[in-house]
Amino acid sequence: MARAITEQKFNRFHLREQLNTGGMSEIWLVTDGRGKPYALRKLKRELRFNFTARRRFLRGCEILEQLVDKDHIVGYVEHGKAEGTCYLVMDYIEAENLKVLYARQDPVLQENVAQILIDSATALSHVHEAGYMHLDFKPENILVTRNAAVRLIDFDMALPIPEKPKKLAKNPGTPGYMAPEQLRREPVDGRADIFAFGVAAYELLANQKPFSGDSPGEILAAQMNPAGPISLRQHNPDVPPALEKVVMKCLERDPDRRYPFCGVMLRDLQNALYV
Repeated sequence: MARAITEQKFNRFHLREQLNTGGMSEIWLVTDGRGKPYALRKLKRELRFNFTARRRFLRGCEILEQLVDKDHIVGYVEHGKAEGTCYLVMDYIEAENLKVLYARQDPVLQENVAQILIDSATALSHVHEAGYMHLDFKPENILVTRNAAVRLIDFDMALPIPEKPKKLAKNPGTPGYMAPEQLRREPVDGRADIFAFGVAAYELLANQKPFSGDSPGEILAAQMNPAGPISLRQHNPDVPPALEKVVMKCLERDPDRRYPFCGVMLRDLQNALYV
């Protein structure tokens, strides 16, 4: 929840409201000396000497900086360290994440779902074109404004796309959106993001996830079910067959049967939705 505060400063910015807080950072609405608003994300004070957290935070900042001015990516302004704290300044947009909109079945989602899917896929394609895999693509990391403008956020988990699938030292991400190879701790590449996009798209269109489970093991077992997920059109007959084909291809358990590149997925998605 937003929390108004008395006048405080951080570096050259005036702190106005705390917009959100997570396990690693806080996000504030701030203004500069001219009164222009920004979103400022800063590492939590108790993590200042946690080198793993600092490295992850700064890596996310550096990747976002490489994506400056890309459509549907949150706008980068600057990052650095002030008062002993790592921080990132981004464009401020009045928006809520897709998870919140989905939970309340918000009209902005229901009326613009096709464009939201395309814009989210476009954002992910930009990340891949820059040479990175996001590794935490999920509705919670997609901001949507009241006029349905999309911004992809949170690049802390992102890593360079390897030339061939590579086993990760850590296993970043959210189990409900992880590909089977991630859950099995096998080598991965950018096709893991394509699977995550498929899960998010299926969830929005079918009003439920394709693979249910309360633990990573249960989710993996559902993914490996030979019957595969229930077809989208069984849940929602209004889904065009071409769109169902794109989403189900993203959800193939074998990465070699998924789209090889995000740009190819985006092209088919646009064709399926007549954009």
